[in-house]
This record gives sequence, C-alpha cells and structure tokens, in this order.
Amino acid sequence: MQDKVPTGLDRKETEVYRRLDRGRLPKHIAIIMDGNGRWAKRRHLPRVAGHRAGVSAVRSTVETAARIGIPALTLYAFSEENWKKRPQSEVGFLMGLLSRYLKAEVPTLNKNNIRLEYIGRQHELPADVQQRMDWARKATARNSGMVLTLALNYSARSELVDAFRSIVDAAAQNGGLDHLHIDEDTVGRHLYTRHLPDPDLVVRTSGEMRLSNFLLWQLAYAEIYVTPTLWPDFRGVHLLEGIAEYQKRERRYGGLNHSDAHPETSALATKS
Repeated sequence: MQDKVPTGLDRKETEVYRRLDRGRLPKHIAIIMDGNGRWAKRRHLPRVAGHRAGVSAVRSTVETAARIGIPALTLYAFSEENWKKRPQSEVGFLMGLLSRYLKAEVPTLNKNNIRLEYIGRQHELPADVQQRMDWARKATARNSGMVLTLALNYSARSELVDAFRSIVDAAAQNGGLDHLHIDEDTVGRHLYTRHLPDPDLVVRTSGEMRLSNFLLWQLAYAEIYVTPTLWPDFRGVHLLEGIAEYQKRERRYGGLNHSDAHPETSALATKS
C-alpha cells in the first residue's frame, strides 16, 4: 500500500492506486481501444461520434499512466485492416481526428513529460498526416518520462514481414546470405518496437476476446485483461483496475510457481 499518491489522480483513481504495489507496476502496457462504433450505435449516433468521444478516453488514460510512472504505453489507434476495409469517409474522418488530436495534445504531453513515438507503416498515410506526426514527435523528443507509442496503420503480421525483409537486407549488405543467422534477438532488433520492452499487460476494451493482429510477437508472455467497458467510457480508473488485476497474477514465463516447484514444502504446510 502506498502512502504517497501522485499529483493529479482523482478520488476514484486514488482509491484504486492505494491498493497497488508500486514496486510491481507494469513497465509497458498495451491497449486495444475497441468499442467506439458500439458506443455510438447505443446512442443512435453516427460511428464518427464514437471516435470523437474516444479522444477523451485517450487523454485520461495517457495522463493517468504517466502520473503513476508507467514507463511505456502503446495504443492501438488505427490498424492496417481499418485502412483497407473501412468506408473512405470514416478513414478520412479518422485521419483528420488524428491530426487535430496531435495538434491539441502536444502541450499536455509536454506538461506530463511524455515522449511520443509511432509504429506501423507510416509511409502509407496521407502526406499531411505524416507531417503532423513528425511535428508532434519532434515537439516531444526531449521529454524523458513515459513513452507513448501510437500504432497507426499497424499490423503485427506486416511488422513481422518487414522485420524479416530488414534482416535479409542487412545480411545481404554484410557478407551475404550464407552468413545469415536468425534467432529471437535478431528478430527483436528488427521489429518496430525495438526501442521498447515487451508489454507486461495488454488491455482490451469492449469485452472482445482476441488480439486483432496487435503485437503478436511482443505479447507472447503478456497478461491479458479484458474489460466490458467500451473505449469512449474508459478512463484512468479503469486502467488502474486493470493493473490491480495484473498484480494478482503470478507471471511464470513457462516455469513453475513457488508451490509447484516445491510440492513437499506445500504439502508440509497443509499438514501443519
């Protein structure tokens, strides 16, 4: 239990935060932001209204994560499938919303010492959006706190394809393919997320039980927390509740927990 509460948490956030073990906070949290369309449909609103409402959820979640000292937060903002399968009008709205978000939120990011990064095939996005993204990245580049990564035009399968292509290209320029050696570390060095630790916790909103082609390599040992809350209703307190659930779990990485590793000790304890 923590006596000192970070500045900026509201009453509900403070209540949950006090239950957390500050020494066991995740180093990297990834979030699949889902439910904007259903949120709008329940209110008889167009889908774009759900996307617009989702901005408040992003702001609250990002600020809370930064305030409690989470080193890295990655948000699944726009998938490669969204780009190819959604109506062009919705895609255009999302691109405009992204540009407006970046322009409006840079002062808040700087106030919270947050550095902004991106993953995904950014070169396929509209030129004006790329320019805004580059401006926002440079505007936060000197910040030394939490790294906020937006996954934009992102696909985990495409990331792996790009990584393997990068590995082969690097080998071809450095002695040829005969000397090519690939292991997990090699792949990791060529992923979009090579500057980040693998996520400890992945949060999915809206109750869906799937990863949706998100960070498939990096999430190999992540704890999964699913909440029925739709993304526009998600706030910092929900993030803290996810962390509280994460801290109840024992991460084994394929090994045994203490009682399984020492069954005789467990048996003796039961008899005593």
